[in-house]
Amino acid sequence: MIEVLSASRCIQCNQCVAVCPTNVFERIEDDVPVIARQSDCQTCFMCELYCPVDALYVAPEPEEVIGVTEEQLQQQGLIGGYREKVGWGKGRTPVAAHDYMYRLSLFAKF
Repeated sequence: MIEVLSASRCIQCNQCVAVCPTNVFERIEDDVPVIARQSDCQTCFMCELYCPVDALYVAPEPEEVIGVTEEQLQQQGLIGGYREKVGWGKGRTPVAAHDYMYRLSLFAKF
């Protein structure tokens, strides 16, 4: 479930608003969007993937709010972490290009 939208990192691009399939965010004129309908989050990670500045954190738990803070996430290196893990963003390696993906494909049955 969406947990954090960092106002200090957000650049007001509203990508999260645009890509959210369940309309969780509310666009605010001349300000950062807000998480307006958190319980509608389906934990699809689209908002976190499309945020160009890693200002979002979606917790993997889809059923409940865990109540994590931005400071906790920064200390653990988790804010924007999903986007980083899949290799989205400048200077990151896409998952498909990782060596272990090649090794996995050796075992795939076609």
